[in-house]
This record gives sequence, structure tokens and C-alpha cells, in this order.
Amino acid sequence: MDWIPAAFVVFKGLMFVTAMFFAIKWHYDQDGKKMNTRALLRTGSKVLVILLLLLGVLMLFTFGLANMLGMDLSL
Repeated sequence: MDWIPAAFVVFKGLMFVTAMFFAIKWHYDQDGKKMNTRALLRTGSKVLVILLLLLGVLMLFTFGLANMLGMDLSL
């Protein structure tokens, strides 16, 4: 049962990254120009890095707040 939350988080992350890739690709296709794969990958990687940084900040804030409130976070 301990692996179920990890599997769901990984699945959700993969689905989000896939949807983000196709959303960016669709917007590039709407321009009517030839899709620049390098620009698409660069934009997707920038968005991914920003998402991961924001996720890290959110995790630090959450654990800091929980620690400040005296919650036990040990496994």
C-alpha cells in the first residue's frame, strides 16, 4: 500500500508533462509556420524547470509550516 501514492504521483506527473508537450506543440502548429523542434523543446524545458522550482518552494513552505506547527513528519 505504500507504493500507491508514489505511483499516482508519477502517473500524474507523466500525464501533465505529456499534456504540456502537446499543448505547446499545438500552439506552434497554429502559427501556420513550420514547427521548430528546438524552440519547442527549449520552451517545454523552461516550463518544466519553472514547475519543478515552484514545486520545491511549495514543499519547503509546507514542511516548514508543518514543522512550525509542531507536526511529526517522521516516517
